[in-house]
Order: sequence, then structure tokens, then C-alpha cells
Amino acid sequence: MSPFDPKQGENFEDVPGFHEGSSWSYSFMIPHDIPGMIKMHGGNKKFTQKLQEVFDDGHYDPTNEPNIGYPYLFNYVKGEEWRTQKLTQELLEKHFKNAPDGLPGNDDTGTMSTWAIFSMMGFYPVVPADLNYAVTSPVFDKITIQFDENFYSGNTLVIEKKKSSRSGKYIKAVKVDGEKIKSNFLNHNDLIKAKSIVFEY
Repeated sequence: MSPFDPKQGENFEDVPGFHEGSSWSYSFMIPHDIPGMIKMHGGNKKFTQKLQEVFDDGHYDPTNEPNIGYPYLFNYVKGEEWRTQKLTQELLEKHFKNAPDGLPGNDDTGTMSTWAIFSMMGFYPVVPADLNYAVTSPVFDKITIQFDENFYSGNTLVIEKKKSSRSGKYIKAVKVDGEKIKSNFLNHNDLIKAKSIVFEY
């Protein structure tokens, strides 16, 4: 299409090819094949640079669904997961508050609230059809979740954030029932059976 403006469509402006968003709002919305999308961008480094542009140049729109999972895509690139942790903290602080206008957009059956709740707990379902949750920094020092025994195990899960005098800004390890996970993702089946998840800094 010519002329093509990747920013056209921001602020719900009409644009050919997109609905309620711009090309920037949709370009990384490929949840069915995130590894393929990274490869298509030219690999980890180029993908990370391009994705970071979304945030650096103000293309991220927290008011609508197409790009709300973007902060978590850095978890798919080894060594870049700190960006997810940094961004989710910044976005929560900037766009969510305890006030009548405390959400950045239409909650759409709880979508914005759910993004905030998951992000505050320290994990997020980037791909609904995938049983893995991308990890981020939890907001609270301690969270207790009681699972419904009619649907899950009935477990009580305690999520804790632990810092020491030598703690840094970002997560050093995530332990599920004392065992360190080997990636930046928590598996749903492990999560619902766990008694304890500890984020160590």
C-alpha cells in the first residue's frame, strides 16, 4: 500500500488493514509462532532492537488488546528478560492506579484488570493456547492464592519475593517448591500443584 504510514491508526483513527490500532500495534501480535517471528526479524538481536522501538518511540498502546502482551516477548530471547521486568513495573506504575480512571482503557470483560493482576503476581499468559506463563517481577512481597478444589487441586499457593543485602534490580532465580526453574516461564500444571513460588533477587 502506498503511501504507507506505520503510525496511522493510533488513537483509534481509521486505517486500511487494521482495526483499533496501527501497524506498530499489530506487528508483533503473532502468538501462534513467536520463534518464527523472531527468525523473520533476523534473529534475537534485531528482534529485540525492533521490539524495544515500540516502547522507546511511544508506539505501545496500553488501552487496547493487540499489543498488551508485547512487554513479555523479551522473555523469548535469552538474556533480555530483564526488559520484561523493567517494562511491566514501569507500565503498572504509569497506567494503573486506585481511582475511578485507574485503568488505561476499556476493560473489555476484564482484560486490562487481568493484565495488571497477572503482572503484579509475577507471571502472564502471553499465548492463551500455551500452558506456559512468562515470568516478570511481582509487585508484592507475598501473595497467597487459594485454588478452587472443584477445578484444580485445592492447593494454597504462596508467592514470595525475596531480597538480600546483595540483591540486584532483576530476578536471579525463580524456585517452585524449592527447585529452580530452567527458563523464564512457569508451567500451568506445575503452578496449580505448587505450594510455593519464590522470586529471588
